[in-house]
Amino acid sequence: MTETHFQKLERMYLGAKVQKLLFETTTIKISEGEAVVGLTVQDKYHHAADAMHGAIYFKLLDDAAFFAASSVIEGVFVLTSSFNLNLIRPVSSGKIRAVGKLKSQSKNMIIAEATLFNEDGKEVAFGVGTFMKSRVELTPEIGYK
Repeated sequence: MTETHFQKLERMYLGAKVQKLLFETTTIKISEGEAVVGLTVQDKYHHAADAMHGAIYFKLLDDAAFFAASSVIEGVFVLTSSFNLNLIRPVSSGKIRAVGKLKSQSKNMIIAEATLFNEDGKEVAFGVGTFMKSRVELTPEIGYK
C-alpha cells in the first residue's frame, strides 16, 4: 500500500460527519496494518459516574481496528461486521490513544485488534473486530481524497 492511500484514509476519517459531531480533538495516523487514533477526553464524553462512556471506548477501538484493516485494502470501503469490546478501567481525563493492528486477512475477511491506552500508557480497554470489503468505492465523494 502507498502513503497516499494512508493519507486519503486519514482525511476521510477526520472529515466524516460523525467525527465532526462527536470529536473536535481527534487525531489519526495510518500505516500498513496499523492505525493510531488519539483523543483528548472531555467532560461531554462522561456518563453519570463522571468517567468516559463505553460508547466512546467502542468508537475509538472500532475506528483504530477499522483503519488498520482498511490500510491493506485499496479501492473499496471496508465494513465492520462484528466487534467485541472489553473495558478494563475507567478514564475521566487526559489524552488517550487507540492502537489498531491487523491480525489476519483472507479473501473475504479481515481481523484486526485494538488496544486503548490512557496518557500514562496503561491499557484501559481492548477489542477485536471482523471486517469485510463492501461494494462502496473509495472516491472523493465519500472523503477519500
